[in-house]
Amino acid sequence: MEVFTKERLAQVHERLKPYIHETPILTSALTNEIAGCSIFFKCENFQKMGAFKMRGATNAILQLSKEEQQKGVVTHSSGNFAQALSLAAKSLEVPAYIVMPSSARQVKKDAVKTYGGKITECPPTLKDREETAQKIVVEKGATFVHPSNDIEVILGQGTAALELLQKKPNLDIVITPVGGGGLIAGTALAVSLFSENTKTIGAEPFEVDDAYRSLISGKIETNESTNTIADGLKTKLGDQNFPIIQKHVEEIIRVTEEEIKNALKLIWERMKIVVEPSSAVALAAILKEPAKFKNKQIGLIISGGNVDLEKLAELF
Repeated sequence: MEVFTKERLAQVHERLKPYIHETPILTSALTNEIAGCSIFFKCENFQKMGAFKMRGATNAILQLSKEEQQKGVVTHSSGNFAQALSLAAKSLEVPAYIVMPSSARQVKKDAVKTYGGKITECPPTLKDREETAQKIVVEKGATFVHPSNDIEVILGQGTAALELLQKKPNLDIVITPVGGGGLIAGTALAVSLFSENTKTIGAEPFEVDDAYRSLISGKIETNESTNTIADGLKTKLGDQNFPIIQKHVEEIIRVTEEEIKNALKLIWERMKIVVEPSSAVALAAILKEPAKFKNKQIGLIISGGNVDLEKLAELF
C-alpha cells in the first residue's frame, strides 16, 4: 500500500483551496437531543456543484502534467462525479469527456452540459460504460479518472474531513455514507493522520451493503440488487480504496429504507437544508444505534445536496 503522510494530505488541501469552498459546519440542538449526542454536520451540499466530489475531481486534474491536461480527462458517471469532473475541468480549462448511460436523467445531462462536459451516451451497463470511456482514452489521448477508485481522487475527498478536524479536533467519531468508497477512504485517511483518538465509521443501506460484507469477507463483494433511494451509493468498492477502508474504518452500520427516509425528513425539517438521500444514511446510522454514539462528539459528512426535484414525491 502507498505511504500516506500528514504533509501529503495537507499539500492536497492547499492545492485545492483556490478551486473549492470551505463548506460550513452546522449543528442542530433538536437533532442532538433526538440523537443523544453532539453532531457536527460538515455540509458538502454547499460545495461547488453540490457535492464533495468536486474535491477529488479537482485534485485528480491538478496532478496531471500540462500535456496531459491539454488532452483532457474522461470518466463514466450518471450523476455527481460527471458534474464534478466537468466543472473542475472547466475551471482549469481542461477538456472533459463524460460517458453517461442512456438511462441517465435529463436534469443530470443538462447539468454536465452547463459545466462544459462533452457527453457521449452509451447503453446502461458497466461494461458499455467502461468500453466507451476506453475508446475515448485511445482516440483523444485523454486521461481516465475513476469517480472513487483513484488515489488522487481519494486524497481530494479526504480534505472535507481534514477541514472538519481543523475546526473540531476533539471528535470521537467521524461518520460518512459509503458508496464507491472514495469518500470514506479519504475520510479515514484524514482521521488516521490528523487525530489519534477519532474513529471512522461508515453507513450503508441494507439494499446495497457490499462494503459491509466486504469488510467481513476480506474481499470486494458486489450487490445483487440496487433497490435504494440512496442512489449515490449504488457503486461498489475498488482495489485502491478497499485496502484503506480495511485498515482504517472501524465498522459499517447498515440502515433500512424507512430509516433513511426518517433521517432525511429530520434534516430537511429541522436543519432547513436540502440534502440528497445518500447523505441522510449517516444520520440514520446514528439514530439506529444510539448507545454507540451516546454523549459523544460526532462529525458527520453530508455528502451532497443534488436532489432531483421531479422525483421528490418518490422519496416519501
